[in-house]
Amino acid sequence: MPGLFRMVQATQDSLSDEALYPLKSYKYSSVDKSYISRYILKHYWNASVEFLPLWMAPNMVTLLGFFFIIGNVAIVTMFVPDLIGPGPSWIYFSFALGVWMYSTLDNIDGKQARRTGTSSGLGELFDHGIDSLNCTLASLLHAAAMGLGSTQLGAFTALIPCLPMFFSTWETYHTHTLYLGYFNGPTEGLLIAIAIMIASGIYGPLIWRNQVADVFGHPELFGTHTFLDFWAGIVFGSFLIAHLPACVYNVAQARRRQGLPVLPVFLEWTSIAVFTFSVVAWLFSPYSTLLANNHLVLFCIVMSFVFGRMTTKIILAHLIRKPFPYWTVMLTPLIGGAILGNLPRFGLPAISAGLELWYLRLYLVFAFVAYMHWAFLVINRITTFLGINCLTIKENKSIARDIVYRNFGEPKSNGDKGGFKHH
Repeated sequence: MPGLFRMVQATQDSLSDEALYPLKSYKYSSVDKSYISRYILKHYWNASVEFLPLWMAPNMVTLLGFFFIIGNVAIVTMFVPDLIGPGPSWIYFSFALGVWMYSTLDNIDGKQARRTGTSSGLGELFDHGIDSLNCTLASLLHAAAMGLGSTQLGAFTALIPCLPMFFSTWETYHTHTLYLGYFNGPTEGLLIAIAIMIASGIYGPLIWRNQVADVFGHPELFGTHTFLDFWAGIVFGSFLIAHLPACVYNVAQARRRQGLPVLPVFLEWTSIAVFTFSVVAWLFSPYSTLLANNHLVLFCIVMSFVFGRMTTKIILAHLIRKPFPYWTVMLTPLIGGAILGNLPRFGLPAISAGLELWYLRLYLVFAFVAYMHWAFLVINRITTFLGINCLTIKENKSIARDIVYRNFGEPKSNGDKGGFKHH
């Protein structure tokens, strides 16, 4: 208890009025090069935001979008807990609708903030924090739609989005700008996932086990390989080739402009390296029973809180211009799990399946409590400092906004991409 009290007190001290002062001059910056976003979806988002009532807070819009994902994760646990199925066709259409609604609301929450005059640094923290939680949860829907099961490929599909999310957050910390490329995860990546879910709803998830040559021909080129045989290579290859180099380049350029050395920033990869290594060491260990006993959904829910805490700390440090956070205490049990899952390598007997499952369950309780306590503490400090509410719009703000609209009319959306992104 004394240790917990000291940790809470340290967090409160780090969020003093003086520490939060940079939020007063907050201004969001982003670059989105996606042609689909700029020339197609932009018009859809601008039209969609007009349906939102002006009393609805932007963070509530973000949260409503996340509820679509949570609802579909619940459907997974009820209808396809093994992530194989096949389940009723309607659940795959529900996955697609849920991801589409999440994407839509995630892209208009920033526009709602501008309509209501409620833009703040809290919006970016809240928005990106939800995105971090969503990395593994939405990807669970993807794994279920492809019928990947509680396998190494299923675990890869559910957890791989954490890597680009971390490096985009790391890049934003140094450049103070969110860069989205010509082909990026929040737009094209989600559209591909939605298309896969719809196809699974029409043809069933077993379609992805068909041989590529049966669909596209050219057996001399594709041989007897299925779509699943190419999946991991395509996804990981796109991250290594397109995403990571761009992040590193932008960070290096930003450091050079400031006259700062580049090499030290690579030490900031410590947390994601520990996260990735520990996940692989635990889940993929031949002595672990989590995948064999179909506990991938539970594992990914735990990881959503662990990863969410890790990236949200970086976002907060970016907003208030604090040193980069190298660590979160929520990684410690993950290291412990990696050790427990590999005890025979140290000459010790393997942990039983029951004990391993209970360890994971206790980890979930710890991760949930630690994440939610920290989130409420941070949100409370920021709202108090800025004099705003998190999920509602203060009455005085609403009155001032209505006076402006009666005299000058409602401001038009400026057409840029909100959500992942803009408050």
